[in-house]
Amino acid sequence: NSRGAASLLKDTIPVAEFSASGPFEGFDLMRRGFTSVKNELMPSHPLELTEKNFQLTQDKANFDTLRNIQGIHAPLKLQMEFRAVKQVQRLPFLHSSNLALDTLRGNHECIGFEDILNDPSQSEVMGEPHVMVEHKLGLL
Repeated sequence: NSRGAASLLKDTIPVAEFSASGPFEGFDLMRRGFTSVKNELMPSHPLELTEKNFQLTQDKANFDTLRNIQGIHAPLKLQMEFRAVKQVQRLPFLHSSNLALDTLRGNHECIGFEDILNDPSQSEVMGEPHVMVEHKLGLL
């Protein structure tokens, strides 16, 4: 009976009050789940976080400048165009360079790291096309 179990859980005392605290407290896997080492790592270099957020910071600065020069309508229109361009993609099993987004940002004339060595997360390994499309559409 699912209602009976829910009423039992509602009337219980929280166990966190009885847990031992101090330097010898163990990690409670059942309550907190598995730990992720990636979330606990600190940046290896002071500029790493700045480099990760570079494009976002540059977009914000460009929007502020555009707003000061032309008014509120210009950055709103540009943000709407960014969102529309981000939605246009190739099929999930093909690499999409998002050239239209680069053109809107003005990065299409710049040669960067990803142009020469490519982004490692977007390798050239092509998966099963039918499975990847069904997964993207939520059919699997």
